[in-house]
Amino acid sequence: MLTALLDALEGEMDEAVALRRRLHERPELAHAEKWTSEAIAAALPVAHEPVAGTGLLARVSGPGRAVAVRAELDGLPVREMTGAPFSAKGEAMHACGHDVHMAALVALTRAASRVGDLPAPLLAIFQPSEEAYPSGAKIIAEQIPALLDPLAVIGAHIHPELGWGTVAIDAGPVNASCDAIEIEMIGEPSHGAYPHLGRDPILALSETVVSLHAAVGRRVNPLHAATLTIGVLEGGSAENVIPARARARGALRAHSEEDRATLRELAGEVVAGVAAAHGCKGEMRLTPGEPVLRNDEAIATTTRGLLGEAGLAAAPEPWRSCGSDDFSFFGERRPIAMAFVGLDGAPGFHARPLHHPELLPPDEAVAVVARTQAALYVAATQALSAAVREDVRR
Repeated sequence: MLTALLDALEGEMDEAVALRRRLHERPELAHAEKWTSEAIAAALPVAHEPVAGTGLLARVSGPGRAVAVRAELDGLPVREMTGAPFSAKGEAMHACGHDVHMAALVALTRAASRVGDLPAPLLAIFQPSEEAYPSGAKIIAEQIPALLDPLAVIGAHIHPELGWGTVAIDAGPVNASCDAIEIEMIGEPSHGAYPHLGRDPILALSETVVSLHAAVGRRVNPLHAATLTIGVLEGGSAENVIPARARARGALRAHSEEDRATLRELAGEVVAGVAAAHGCKGEMRLTPGEPVLRNDEAIATTTRGLLGEAGLAAAPEPWRSCGSDDFSFFGERRPIAMAFVGLDGAPGFHARPLHHPELLPPDEAVAVVARTQAALYVAATQALSAAVREDVRR
């Protein structure tokens, strides 16, 4: 089956690359991917239906329960600086490879519809809003029991730090959870010349930021992946005025639910404690985000064994990161597996990190991602074959 899919994919690549360029040239932000959705719908060879607003579901027939393959629709609020002839011209950009993922999944859907006799239905999920809340994956995942009921959900994501021609697909946690925090420090305003008459929320907030970073290193096992980042500081309006309030926003990330709970607890304790020491009041609001992304062991192991047939190689070392992806919400309902597709050393590729305004995967990445998606799909049907057979028997 994998050989048949790979052969069929070869005939889809010219159109897939052209689609990728059209999508790249006209990115749309989360929950506004109307044109993107229409462009994909026009390229699909099978019936499709809307989901989660601007999202799409397309199903290629087969026996039993489907294996779902997910690609993301949205761009980022980044002005492109690649200089490519198909560059986006506005204030949005596909700076995370979503244009490649979408074009690859369209190609796989077309190839699967030509091959026929699939071991399980292939359900293509074109998901809105991966980059912003409310999460498109969470919305779709919550509908899975009634709407989709797939056997598993799989996905592939480009990564500029992995070698070209290699794919990282490891069992267990591969991406971190992510929770957003907002801190408000409430003090007592005063003239800067008379600080003793006020309570300085900026000083208290500054010490809170330092203390938060230090606390992570003393409360979380140093062998565990966990990070805390404060990315926004706001406060004050004049250099000689102690303001009434100061604010900060940040993110907590961890590879285990236990460490996730620890980060949430210590953040609240530090904010309250430092605030009290400065005579201020500290308030912390937490917005729960993505859970830990844990790859199913059976799917990951089986995929690694199929990569050679797909003309790819397993990454030489296990690959895990503190990046987050709302794909993990599917894992709360079904087995999932996310593979990372290397770009480093690809033809004409200039190494840039994800979300960088100069990140531009080469057109050749469309075929590599599509082959990876195909390997994941076949691996899921093989790894979970007992469940497939039982479902067909019923």
